[in-house]
Amino acid sequence: MEKLEIEYKDLSFEVYKRLKSMILARELVAGEQLKQEQIAARFGVSRMPLHKAFQMLENEMLVESVPRRGYFVKNLDLIEILDAFECREAIEGIAARRAAENATPEEVEYLYSLFAPFAENPENADLEKYEEADFLFHKAILNLSGNKVLQKMEMFGNILIKTYQRGLIRGPKDTFSEHIDIIDAIAKSDGEAAENLLRKHFRQSQLMIRKRMNG
Repeated sequence: MEKLEIEYKDLSFEVYKRLKSMILARELVAGEQLKQEQIAARFGVSRMPLHKAFQMLENEMLVESVPRRGYFVKNLDLIEILDAFECREAIEGIAARRAAENATPEEVEYLYSLFAPFAENPENADLEKYEEADFLFHKAILNLSGNKVLQKMEMFGNILIKTYQRGLIRGPKDTFSEHIDIIDAIAKSDGEAAENLLRKHFRQSQLMIRKRMNG
């Protein structure tokens, strides 16, 4: 494994940032053990800053400590994923309303372009590519809101990435038209419709999760 040297005074924070980016990019996947000796050697740090970095990640619910086994990338259960979706409904609902007020024609066109490859036959869409488009769409909604507080809330809670841990809750057959309806509302600068449609979009996913929990 390539050794990545870190030359900063606050080593624990730098290790934390590196590990967090790897988790968010899914280079480290849910349930994977974080082997301390291997990571310490790769980053060129001692166990003390590494342990502090693990604690910071644990506070953000990105890793979990298992007694006598060590640290693992947190594998969220369905209740935690449902909680994350409820938070997304609130945060992104507001973001969608603000996006409808702020988005330029070029930015709206970008939103449409994300789903253009699937327009002809959504039911047979490549799920990996559709999931990427789905993620970029919701990330764009947050950015287009222009609301820095909302963006910080999402970033510190890692809410968006948590809901993708088990892949798409609902596939393109169900969600393609929902995404297009939301973009249509944003294109018309109809903030109320954009917010209501996006909240409904998330409630459908929450309903699906509850069915899985009860099934």
